[in-house]
Amino acid sequence: MPATMKQQYLARIGYSGDCTPSLAVLRALQRAHLLQVPFENLDIHLGRPIVLGHSYHKVVSLRRGGFCYELNTLFYELLQALGFAVKLISARVWGKNDAFGPEYDHLAIIATVAGRDYLVDVGFGEFAAEPLELVLEVVQPDPRGDFRIVRHQGPYLLVQKRSEGEWEPEYLFTVQARALQEFAEMCRYHQSSPDSPFTQKRVCSRATPAGRVTLTNNRLLTTEHGQVSETVLESEEEVGEVLRRYFGVAL
Repeated sequence: MPATMKQQYLARIGYSGDCTPSLAVLRALQRAHLLQVPFENLDIHLGRPIVLGHSYHKVVSLRRGGFCYELNTLFYELLQALGFAVKLISARVWGKNDAFGPEYDHLAIIATVAGRDYLVDVGFGEFAAEPLELVLEVVQPDPRGDFRIVRHQGPYLLVQKRSEGEWEPEYLFTVQARALQEFAEMCRYHQSSPDSPFTQKRVCSRATPAGRVTLTNNRLLTTEHGQVSETVLESEEEVGEVLRRYFGVAL
Protein backbone atom coordinates (compact mmCIF):
# COMPACT_ATOMS: atom_id res chain seq x y z
CA MET A 1 0.00 0.00 0.00
CA PRO A 2 1.59 3.32 -1.09
CA ALA A 3 2.23 5.96 1.57
CA THR A 4 -0.53 8.28 0.32
CA MET A 5 -3.13 5.51 0.43
CA LYS A 6 -1.93 4.52 3.89
CA GLN A 7 -2.38 8.05 5.19
CA GLN A 8 -5.83 8.33 3.61
CA TYR A 9 -6.84 5.03 5.18
CA LEU A 10 -5.65 6.17 8.62
CA ALA A 11 -7.63 9.39 8.17
CA ARG A 12 -10.69 7.32 7.19
CA ILE A 13 -10.61 5.50 10.53
CA GLY A 14 -9.80 8.68 12.44
CA TYR A 15 -6.39 7.50 13.62
CA SER A 16 -3.55 9.98 14.04
CA GLY A 17 -1.45 8.30 16.74
CA ASP A 18 1.80 6.37 16.77
CA CYS A 19 2.17 3.79 13.98
CA THR A 20 5.18 1.88 15.26
CA PRO A 21 4.22 -1.82 15.31
CA SER A 22 3.25 -2.75 18.87
CA LEU A 23 0.35 -4.36 20.67
CA ALA A 24 -0.87 -0.97 21.90
CA VAL A 25 -0.95 0.39 18.35
CA LEU A 26 -2.65 -2.76 17.02
CA ARG A 27 -5.35 -2.43 19.67
CA ALA A 28 -5.86 1.25 18.92
CA LEU A 29 -6.09 0.68 15.17
CA GLN A 30 -8.64 -2.12 15.55
CA ARG A 31 -10.81 -0.05 17.91
CA ALA A 32 -10.64 2.96 15.58
CA HIS A 33 -11.59 0.88 12.56
CA LEU A 34 -14.60 -0.70 14.25
CA LEU A 35 -15.91 2.68 15.42
CA GLN A 36 -15.65 4.29 11.99
CA VAL A 37 -16.18 1.65 9.30
CA PRO A 38 -19.50 -0.23 9.25
CA PHE A 39 -19.98 -3.91 8.59
CA GLU A 40 -22.45 -3.93 5.69
CA ASN A 41 -23.70 -5.93 2.72
CA LEU A 42 -25.60 -3.18 0.91
CA ASP A 43 -23.90 -3.70 -2.46
CA ILE A 44 -25.16 -7.29 -2.59
CA HIS A 45 -28.74 -6.00 -2.40
CA LEU A 46 -28.00 -3.34 -5.00
CA GLY A 47 -26.68 -5.95 -7.42
CA ARG A 48 -23.16 -4.52 -7.36
CA PRO A 49 -20.45 -7.20 -7.57
CA ILE A 50 -17.78 -7.34 -4.85
CA VAL A 51 -14.37 -8.29 -6.23
CA LEU A 52 -11.56 -9.43 -3.96
CA GLY A 53 -8.79 -6.89 -3.62
CA HIS A 54 -10.79 -3.98 -5.07
CA SER A 55 -12.43 -2.37 -2.05
CA TYR A 56 -10.07 0.49 -1.20
CA HIS A 57 -11.98 3.11 -3.20
CA LYS A 58 -15.31 1.95 -1.77
CA VAL A 59 -14.24 1.90 1.88
CA VAL A 60 -11.76 4.78 1.99
CA SER A 61 -12.74 7.21 -0.77
CA LEU A 62 -16.51 6.65 -0.70
CA ARG A 63 -16.54 6.11 3.08
CA ARG A 64 -18.53 2.91 2.83
CA GLY A 65 -18.19 -0.35 4.75
CA GLY A 66 -18.16 -3.96 3.66
CA PHE A 67 -18.03 -7.55 4.84
CA CYS A 68 -15.10 -9.71 5.87
CA TYR A 69 -13.56 -10.24 2.44
CA GLU A 70 -13.36 -6.47 2.01
CA LEU A 71 -12.70 -5.10 5.49
CA ASN A 72 -10.21 -7.64 6.80
CA THR A 73 -8.32 -7.67 3.50
CA LEU A 74 -7.92 -3.89 3.62
CA PHE A 75 -6.97 -3.92 7.30
CA TYR A 76 -4.41 -6.65 6.58
CA GLU A 77 -2.89 -4.46 3.86
CA LEU A 78 -2.77 -1.48 6.20
CA LEU A 79 -1.09 -3.45 8.98
CA GLN A 80 1.40 -4.87 6.50
CA ALA A 81 2.19 -1.37 5.21
CA LEU A 82 2.80 -0.22 8.79
CA GLY A 83 5.32 -3.01 9.35
CA PHE A 84 3.23 -5.57 11.25
CA ALA A 85 3.82 -9.28 10.61
CA VAL A 86 0.41 -10.47 9.45
CA LYS A 87 -1.25 -13.29 7.52
CA LEU A 88 -4.73 -14.02 6.22
CA ILE A 89 -6.51 -17.04 7.67
CA SER A 90 -9.68 -18.95 6.86
CA ALA A 91 -12.49 -19.42 9.37
CA ARG A 92 -15.72 -21.44 9.51
CA VAL A 93 -18.62 -19.56 11.08
CA TRP A 94 -21.08 -21.15 13.50
CA GLY A 95 -24.49 -20.96 11.79
CA LYS A 96 -28.12 -21.01 12.77
CA ASN A 97 -28.32 -24.68 11.76
CA ASP A 98 -25.99 -25.48 14.67
CA ALA A 99 -23.14 -26.30 12.34
CA PHE A 100 -19.94 -24.66 11.15
CA GLY A 101 -19.72 -23.32 7.62
CA PRO A 102 -17.22 -24.50 5.00
CA GLU A 103 -13.60 -23.46 4.70
CA TYR A 104 -13.14 -19.83 3.54
CA ASP A 105 -16.57 -18.95 4.96
CA HIS A 106 -14.87 -16.06 6.77
CA LEU A 107 -11.59 -14.22 6.30
CA ALA A 108 -9.65 -13.06 9.36
CA ILE A 109 -6.10 -12.02 10.28
CA ILE A 110 -3.35 -13.24 12.56
CA ALA A 111 -0.79 -10.66 13.61
CA THR A 112 2.47 -11.49 15.38
CA VAL A 113 3.71 -8.87 17.82
CA ALA A 114 6.78 -9.36 20.03
CA GLY A 115 6.69 -13.10 19.41
CA ARG A 116 3.02 -13.52 20.32
CA ASP A 117 0.15 -14.26 17.92
CA TYR A 118 -3.16 -12.39 17.95
CA LEU A 119 -6.47 -12.95 16.20
CA VAL A 120 -7.46 -9.67 14.52
CA ASP A 121 -10.92 -9.17 13.02
CA VAL A 122 -12.65 -5.97 11.86
CA GLY A 123 -15.06 -7.79 9.51
CA PHE A 124 -17.33 -9.92 11.68
CA GLY A 125 -19.89 -7.42 12.92
CA GLU A 126 -20.40 -7.78 16.68
CA PHE A 127 -17.08 -9.26 17.83
CA ALA A 128 -14.09 -8.40 20.00
CA ALA A 129 -13.12 -4.72 20.05
CA GLU A 130 -9.44 -5.63 20.47
CA PRO A 131 -7.14 -8.40 19.20
CA LEU A 132 -7.41 -11.75 21.00
CA GLU A 133 -4.17 -13.46 21.95
CA LEU A 134 -3.81 -17.01 20.66
CA VAL A 135 -3.61 -18.65 24.06
CA LEU A 136 -5.85 -21.58 24.93
CA GLU A 137 -8.44 -21.82 27.69
CA VAL A 138 -7.74 -18.30 28.94
CA VAL A 139 -10.64 -15.89 29.46
CA GLN A 140 -9.84 -12.63 27.68
CA PRO A 141 -11.94 -9.68 28.90
CA ASP A 142 -12.78 -7.27 26.11
CA PRO A 143 -14.88 -4.10 25.90
CA ARG A 144 -17.42 -6.23 23.96
CA GLY A 145 -17.51 -9.11 26.45
CA ASP A 146 -15.46 -12.09 27.53
CA PHE A 147 -13.81 -14.27 24.88
CA ARG A 148 -11.67 -17.38 24.91
CA ILE A 149 -9.95 -19.64 22.38
CA VAL A 150 -10.08 -23.41 22.83
CA ARG A 151 -8.75 -26.42 20.98
CA HIS A 152 -11.22 -28.08 18.61
CA GLN A 153 -10.86 -31.14 16.38
CA GLY A 154 -7.64 -31.62 14.43
CA PRO A 155 -5.85 -28.35 13.62
CA TYR A 156 -8.84 -26.17 14.42
CA LEU A 157 -9.12 -23.59 17.15
CA LEU A 158 -12.50 -22.30 18.29
CA VAL A 159 -13.16 -18.75 19.42
CA GLN A 160 -16.05 -18.42 21.87
CA LYS A 161 -17.91 -15.53 23.52
CA ARG A 162 -19.58 -15.73 26.91
CA SER A 163 -23.30 -15.00 26.74
CA GLU A 164 -25.45 -15.13 29.88
CA GLY A 165 -22.88 -17.33 31.55
CA GLU A 166 -22.55 -19.80 28.67
CA TRP A 167 -19.73 -20.06 26.14
CA GLU A 168 -21.17 -19.67 22.63
CA PRO A 169 -19.18 -20.59 19.49
CA GLU A 170 -18.25 -17.83 17.07
CA TYR A 171 -16.03 -19.54 14.50
CA LEU A 172 -13.39 -22.20 13.89
CA PHE A 173 -10.04 -21.29 12.39
CA THR A 174 -6.54 -22.60 11.80
CA VAL A 175 -3.28 -20.67 11.83
CA GLN A 176 -2.43 -21.68 8.25
CA ALA A 177 -1.64 -18.69 6.03
CA ARG A 178 -3.98 -18.31 3.07
CA ALA A 179 -3.74 -16.44 -0.24
CA LEU A 180 -6.48 -13.92 -0.97
CA GLN A 181 -7.64 -15.70 -4.12
CA GLU A 182 -8.41 -18.82 -2.10
CA PHE A 183 -11.47 -16.93 -0.79
CA ALA A 184 -12.82 -16.06 -4.26
CA GLU A 185 -15.35 -18.90 -4.54
CA MET A 186 -16.88 -18.27 -1.12
CA CYS A 187 -16.92 -14.52 -1.77
CA ARG A 188 -19.02 -15.20 -4.88
CA TYR A 189 -21.21 -17.64 -2.96
CA HIS A 190 -22.07 -15.13 -0.26
CA GLN A 191 -23.10 -12.61 -2.91
CA SER A 192 -25.28 -14.94 -4.96
CA SER A 193 -26.58 -17.97 -3.06
CA PRO A 194 -30.07 -17.77 -1.52
CA ASP A 195 -28.64 -19.84 1.34
CA SER A 196 -26.11 -17.15 2.26
CA PRO A 197 -27.10 -14.96 5.21
CA PHE A 198 -25.85 -11.98 3.23
CA THR A 199 -28.46 -12.39 0.47
CA GLN A 200 -31.30 -12.98 2.91
CA LYS A 201 -31.26 -9.59 4.63
CA ARG A 202 -29.80 -6.12 4.26
CA VAL A 203 -27.45 -5.20 7.11
CA CYS A 204 -25.38 -2.19 8.11
CA SER A 205 -23.85 -2.22 11.59
CA ARG A 206 -21.22 -0.21 13.46
CA ALA A 207 -19.76 -0.20 16.94
CA THR A 208 -20.22 2.95 19.01
CA PRO A 209 -18.44 4.02 22.20
CA ALA A 210 -21.54 3.08 24.21
CA GLY A 211 -22.69 0.00 22.28
CA ARG A 212 -23.79 -0.57 18.70
CA VAL A 213 -26.13 0.68 16.00
CA THR A 214 -27.53 -1.78 13.44
CA LEU A 215 -29.85 -1.48 10.46
CA THR A 216 -31.43 -4.81 9.45
CA ASN A 217 -33.78 -4.45 6.48
CA ASN A 218 -36.11 -1.72 7.77
CA ARG A 219 -35.38 -2.07 11.50
CA LEU A 220 -32.94 0.17 13.34
CA LEU A 221 -31.56 -1.23 16.61
CA THR A 222 -29.56 1.05 18.89
CA THR A 223 -27.78 -0.32 21.95
CA GLU A 224 -26.42 2.09 24.56
CA HIS A 225 -24.97 0.83 27.84
CA GLY A 226 -26.92 -2.41 27.47
CA GLN A 227 -30.26 -0.74 26.72
CA VAL A 228 -31.76 -1.60 23.32
CA SER A 229 -34.20 0.57 21.39
CA GLU A 230 -35.86 -0.36 18.10
CA THR A 231 -37.32 1.80 15.35
CA VAL A 232 -39.26 0.48 12.36
CA LEU A 233 -38.57 2.53 9.23
CA GLU A 234 -41.58 3.10 7.00
CA SER A 235 -39.89 3.97 3.70
CA GLU A 236 -36.71 3.71 1.70
CA GLU A 237 -36.29 7.47 2.21
CA GLU A 238 -36.12 6.84 5.96
CA VAL A 239 -33.64 4.02 5.39
CA GLY A 240 -31.46 6.35 3.34
CA GLU A 241 -31.58 8.99 6.05
CA VAL A 242 -30.58 6.43 8.72
CA LEU A 243 -27.67 5.27 6.56
CA ARG A 244 -26.43 8.84 6.23
CA ARG A 245 -27.02 9.81 9.86
CA TYR A 246 -25.69 6.77 11.68
CA PHE A 247 -23.19 5.31 9.21
CA GLY A 248 -22.10 8.15 6.95
CA VAL A 249 -23.21 6.04 3.97
CA ALA A 250 -24.70 7.65 0.86
CA LEU A 251 -25.72 5.15 -1.80
